[in-house]
Amino acid sequence: MEERIYLDHAAAMPVHPGVLRFGRQFPGEFAGNPSTLYQEGLAAQEAVSRAREQVASLVGASDTASIVFCSGATEANNIAVRGTALRNAKRGKNVVASAIEHISVLNPAKDLQKSGFSLTLAPVDHYGTIDLDALRKAVTPETVVASVHYANNEIGTVEPVREVAEIVHDRGGILHVDATDAAGRIPIDVERDGIDLLTLSGNQLGGPQGVGALYIRPGVRVQPVLVGGGQERGLRPGTENVFSIACMGEAARLAGEEMPGESRRLRAIRDRLISGITEMEEAYLTGHPTERLPHHASFRFSRIEGESIQLAMDMLGIAVATGSACTSRTLEASHVLLAIGLAHDEAHGSMVATLGRTNSPDEVPRIVRAVEETVKRLRAITPL
Repeated sequence: MEERIYLDHAAAMPVHPGVLRFGRQFPGEFAGNPSTLYQEGLAAQEAVSRAREQVASLVGASDTASIVFCSGATEANNIAVRGTALRNAKRGKNVVASAIEHISVLNPAKDLQKSGFSLTLAPVDHYGTIDLDALRKAVTPETVVASVHYANNEIGTVEPVREVAEIVHDRGGILHVDATDAAGRIPIDVERDGIDLLTLSGNQLGGPQGVGALYIRPGVRVQPVLVGGGQERGLRPGTENVFSIACMGEAARLAGEEMPGESRRLRAIRDRLISGITEMEEAYLTGHPTERLPHHASFRFSRIEGESIQLAMDMLGIAVATGSACTSRTLEASHVLLAIGLAHDEAHGSMVATLGRTNSPDEVPRIVRAVEETVKRLRAITPL
């Protein structure tokens, strides 16, 4: 039997073997709480501090205190959008987001409307690149926070973050960037890029699930979305998940070391995959052809449904996605694909392949054959 091929690293990454080795070094009796002052607590403080330094280093943050650990990207996005808007409401009551943000950005932004905020969505072009002229009109002196991700999880397009930062800052706003899918894949420097708040996921760096971080530029005022103790500068109350935080720090260190070579290797596999699949009849690349994440290949196929593609590929031993895992349980067309101008029937025929450390160039012919077989078989039985 052929080995399975995993192509959904945007949904969940296998933990890096180096992180697993690091985790095994923790003593079984480890129980320190970073808020205590005895030896075990001090050891836990040291582990969290080291992880803070490692995560700060990955994203170019010179002040390690700017890193706040939390449970993952969704919580970080909520703190960034909701916490920043509410804390700075006296400055204005408008929030701006790109139309293709992840739902963990869009939903808290929409929810703020119950508190009297307005939400403006900035459009993107057919590649998913934000329309900078439209953004200039959308961001006003009333805008408290604008959220534009570093790269899109469904179509892989990398956004012009530095130009976005200039526009937002020129109008006095605060820029939040969700870098869940970009961090560890392409170089990020919060100070060079002009980013005020940056979301990171531990798992997307090769660490465990259930841990994430938010970079907050010194001087940016944010209020917590949960209330409790004073952990993580009071912005994320609750005892720190020390083991997972330490592993996220190690994952960030490894991602920084391996990024140049690994991104180059995955880019070559990605390009072969795109070339092979887009040769098929009525198969199209979605997202930008060049300004895209090195591990990301996304497609749409006419006259078939994405869920059917996913199930058929799974039977052939290959795991692919049909969009964001966080919206996969809805049967609605992807808001990302609709925003880039696809019709509803076109948006339903998507397939996303995100590569990782275990993928190799030798897998490309088998993947392309499986897609050809799947598309041919599904089109033969489709009523569309």
